[in-house]
Amino acid sequence: MSLSGLAMDLSPLRESRDFRLIYAGFLGALVGTLMTSVAVAVQVYDMTASPGQIGLVSLARALPMVVGLLAGGVLADRFDRRRLMLLTRLPLVFVAAAMAGNALLPEPRLWVIYVATGLTGLFAGLGGPAMLAAIPALAGTAKLAAAGALTAASAQLAALVGPALGGALIAGPGLAACYVVDAAGFLIFSVVLCFVRPLPPVKSSTTSAKPREGVLGALRFIRGRRLILGLFLIDAAAVIFTMPQALYPVLADQQFGSPAVTGLLYAAPALGAVVGALTSGWTGRAGGHALIAAVLLWGLALTGFGLTTFLPVALFLLALAGLGDLISETLRSALLQRDTPDDLRGRVSSIWMVQATVSPALGNAAVGFLAEVTGARQAVVIGGLVCVAATLVVAATFPALRRATQG
Repeated sequence: MSLSGLAMDLSPLRESRDFRLIYAGFLGALVGTLMTSVAVAVQVYDMTASPGQIGLVSLARALPMVVGLLAGGVLADRFDRRRLMLLTRLPLVFVAAAMAGNALLPEPRLWVIYVATGLTGLFAGLGGPAMLAAIPALAGTAKLAAAGALTAASAQLAALVGPALGGALIAGPGLAACYVVDAAGFLIFSVVLCFVRPLPPVKSSTTSAKPREGVLGALRFIRGRRLILGLFLIDAAAVIFTMPQALYPVLADQQFGSPAVTGLLYAAPALGAVVGALTSGWTGRAGGHALIAAVLLWGLALTGFGLTTFLPVALFLLALAGLGDLISETLRSALLQRDTPDDLRGRVSSIWMVQATVSPALGNAAVGFLAEVTGARQAVVIGGLVCVAATLVVAATFPALRRATQG
C-alpha cells in the first residue's frame, strides 16, 4: 500500500461545503465545551473544596444528556436535522453566558452551575443524534469512513487543545473568560448552521420502525439486524472492564514510581489516536475483519500495558491502544450509518450515543472496583484479556460482522 493510500482522506472536507461548515463549527464548539468542563471543575472545587461535588456536577450533565439523546433521536427522524441542530445549539449561547455572569459575581451561586450544566447536557443530547444522522447526507455514503475519521480526529484534537487552553485562560483572565469563549463558539456554530442546506430525513419504504414508534421501534430494528447488533456488542466488549483511565494516577505511582508521569499516561492514547487518524486513508476500503482486529489490538495493547513496568514500552502500548480505538471507532460508525435506513438514523444514533456515554463510565467503575480486589496492574491485565475474549466470542457469534463491507 502506498503512502498516499494511508494518508487521511480529506475529500469530505474538499467536496462538501456543508460538511466543511458543520465540521468547523463542531470543532470550535467542542474546544469551548472542553474548556468549560475544566472551568466548572476548578470553580466547583474552589467554592466547595469537595471532590464529591465535582463528581455530582458531572452526573448533573450526564443524566439530562441521556434523556436528551433518546428524545433527540426521535426528533431527528421526524424533523429537519439542520434546524434541530440550530435550535439545540443556539440556547447554549445563553447558558454559557449565564455561567460567565455567575462567575463574575462576588459570590457565585453553586445552583447556577448545576442548572447550567444540566441544561448543557440536555441540549447537547437533543442535538447530538441529528448531527450524527446527517453525516451520510453531508459527506455521502461512500465517504462514511473518511467522515468518521475526521470527526474522531477533531475530538482528539479538541481533547488536547481544549483543556490546555482552558487552564491558560483560568490562570490569566479568569474563569469567566472560559465561559465567554464557550458562548462565542456556540454562537459561531449557530450562525454557520444558517448557511447549511436543509437536511430532512429521507423516508424509506423498507423501514419497519416508523417515527411514531420512537426508541422502541429502533431497539426492535437493532435486535433484528445482526450486523448492527454485533456492532453494539463489540463496542461494549471494547470498553467494559477495559477503561484504565481511572487507574492512571495509581499506576503512575505504583507501577512506574512517579506521580509525575500521570499526564503522560493520559496523553499517550490520544497521540496514538491522532496517528491513527492521520493514517486512516485505508479505512474506506476496510470492513468487519479490520474492525475486529482493531478491537483486539486495543485489548492486547492494554494487556501488555498492565504487564510492563518500563515506561517507554508502556507509553508505546497505550499509543497503540489509542490507534486501535480510533480505527475501531471509525469503522463502527461507518458500518452503522451504512446499514441503517435514513429515517431510522436519528433513533439508532441516539442509542449508539447513549451507549458511548454510559459504557465508558461503567468500564471505569468496573476497573476501579476490580482494582480494589486484585490490584491496579492486575485489573488492567484482566480487563484486557476479558476484552480479547469477548471480542472473539462476538466475532464468532455474528458472521454478519465478519462479512461486513463498505461496498
